[in-house]
Amino acid sequence: MFEHYLKRWDLTLDGSAFASLNGHLLPVRQHGMPAMLKVSQVAEEQAGSLLMAWWDGDGAAPVLAVAGEALLMARAQGSASLVQKVAGGEDDDATRILCAVVARLHAPRDKPPPALVPLTHWFEALWGAAHKHGGLFEQCANTARELLADPRDVTVLHGDIHHGNVLDFGPSGWLAIDPKGLYGERGFDYANLFCNPEGASALAPERFARRIEIVAQAAGMDRRRLLQWVLAWSGLSATWMLEDGIDPGRPLEVAKLAAMALGSDIKVME
Repeated sequence: MFEHYLKRWDLTLDGSAFASLNGHLLPVRQHGMPAMLKVSQVAEEQAGSLLMAWWDGDGAAPVLAVAGEALLMARAQGSASLVQKVAGGEDDDATRILCAVVARLHAPRDKPPPALVPLTHWFEALWGAAHKHGGLFEQCANTARELLADPRDVTVLHGDIHHGNVLDFGPSGWLAIDPKGLYGERGFDYANLFCNPEGASALAPERFARRIEIVAQAAGMDRRRLLQWVLAWSGLSATWMLEDGIDPGRPLEVAKLAAMALGSDIKVME
């Protein structure tokens, strides 16, 4: 699957291929420059590649070439990691870095963006889960409906901001990869970071509360509005995990933290 693009873009191998959830990646070099070649047949990934090119290296990894199923982007060469920062006790710093990257991605551009998916489409899966499971899922769905009915600060969204999707590009700073290509209220893009990284860091009540304060301040967001987006997103994430046969425990625990902070009294699904 890589051979055509290796020839087309004059690339040389620089590592072993590996698979991601929705595609295949290969470390390469183009005229000596480290790059990453990604090939995906998933429409969402292809739309994300066009959005990466639209950002033109401002907040996202620079795109060197894009064509249909294939994306060639600059490869992160920095040694730092936001996951490692959290593990090393630098959660505040990691959170502020994520907020700074999101702010760059949300900044207005003069040129029109590529085709984007309305955020309302993503939440359709949650309505069925709320009807089936009730409890916390219903609260997440009700909150999502309230937010989507009255969007604020609508903009181009990354759609999957978390500690593993913002990488150290050395002199170019921290840049995002793997966008989903959405359009909706900017608050949505801050919600997923509260479910990450995996493990206890996302579920510690003190850390959750600290992150809420940091993000609200850094993003200039109303604290309650931010909590509502965390609650809505966590329910959607848990819904997708159930559909895939994965234990949704982590996003449900985050949803409970958000619900408690909002002063809700929720009966959680057994």
